[in-house]
Amino acid sequence: MSFTNLMLTVLVISALYFIAGQRVARALRSNNAGKLHSLPHYHGVWAAVTSALPALFVLLTILIGKDLLFQFWARDYFPEDVMNGDTVDRAIALAKVSNVINGISFGEVEPWVQAAGDAWIRWDANAIVVANSLVLAVSLVGGLLGYRRINLAFRSRNYVERILTWMLIGSSLVAILTTIGIVLSVLFESIRFFKLIPPQDFLFGLEWNPQFEGAERAGSGGGTATYGMVPMFVGTFLISAIALTVAIPIGLFSAIYLAEYATPRIRGIVKPLLEILAGVPTVVYGFFAALTVAPFVKSVGESMGLEVASESALAAGLVMGVMIIPFISSLSDDVINAVPQSLRDAAYGLGSTRSEAVRQVVLPAALPGIVAAVILAVSRAVGETMIVVMAAGLAANLSFNPLDAVTTVTSQIVTILVGDQEFESAKTLSAFALALMLIITTLALNYFALQIVKKYREQYD
Repeated sequence: MSFTNLMLTVLVISALYFIAGQRVARALRSNNAGKLHSLPHYHGVWAAVTSALPALFVLLTILIGKDLLFQFWARDYFPEDVMNGDTVDRAIALAKVSNVINGISFGEVEPWVQAAGDAWIRWDANAIVVANSLVLAVSLVGGLLGYRRINLAFRSRNYVERILTWMLIGSSLVAILTTIGIVLSVLFESIRFFKLIPPQDFLFGLEWNPQFEGAERAGSGGGTATYGMVPMFVGTFLISAIALTVAIPIGLFSAIYLAEYATPRIRGIVKPLLEILAGVPTVVYGFFAALTVAPFVKSVGESMGLEVASESALAAGLVMGVMIIPFISSLSDDVINAVPQSLRDAAYGLGSTRSEAVRQVVLPAALPGIVAAVILAVSRAVGETMIVVMAAGLAANLSFNPLDAVTTVTSQIVTILVGDQEFESAKTLSAFALALMLIITTLALNYFALQIVKKYREQYD
């Protein structure tokens, strides 16, 4: 039985224990005039949880631990020169063994690699047998122990709610630890980059040209690599500013109309249509920008005597602005609708018109939520890649002219990490340094948004 089928079997066993536990609890309640402490479904959940959770924990432990154990055992087959080598040599040896396990052949296989691969396959087969026996036994025994605890006085609701609380805490910890892991992984690689490139050159450099890895490389022409991040961040904020110039007025005005002026029938039609924009894949926006908007911007600019690049920041910014309209519109609409009707009634009672009530009462009350929506849209614009790659190009030009071709941080990260890369070179490590600065920028924007929300937040009864 494969690990997937084993997990499904455990879930089926736990479902059967749920049904059995619920039936017993109902029988106890009917025979004892309703003196059961917890509702029957809590007893059923208790039996199912005691069957599923320990078994799934054992299964997860086996899945994680078996490969680590097999890697340790496989080293007994490695030659002495591999074992005495560095970490890279052992990693390459494990990759060769993995190819044998997966049936991938790149020519003649060394005898020790074949022996290690055959042994790994035997260990994996034995692990499946052990996992099947152990996991099924834990599931059946755990469920039986939980089932036998069901009685009139058993407080199954308390145990179930406590287990659910710990599961929620565990889920939160997974999210937090994932975030910490991402930041630390980027930070460590960035530190390696800054050991090769001075931080001041990266932070304040005005030229980005990582294509040369040293004068000794063939074809480099004696050039040196430059890693100034300023052009990418200027391009990022230029395109984001154009996008926000489009998205904020249209999105906010749409939200005001839908919340304050539109009839329920119009709102029921327009709001879903507007939110469809959020579901369009970014590659589709990229095609639209590259094939329609960019040529249109170029032709209009040239008709006015302006020099417009075939891939311009203006074209990418306009399409990106259309893409983030739903973020501002939908969130702002929800925030405006959350403003108490009593505030509007008070404004009308003082003689305000509808527009005056919206401008002077509703919007100030909804300002924290609107700012949060705008900051979310900014984060979405800063992190966009596909539209920029297809419509704005990859040229790291330091330009504030929206008619020029520019690039963004995310586009450069994608460009650097595409294909086979050597993770010891400054060029590859620069992607992590760019990602670190992007994370810091996003955190700063979020902190700024929180401060505005705290400053203008109002509490309503």
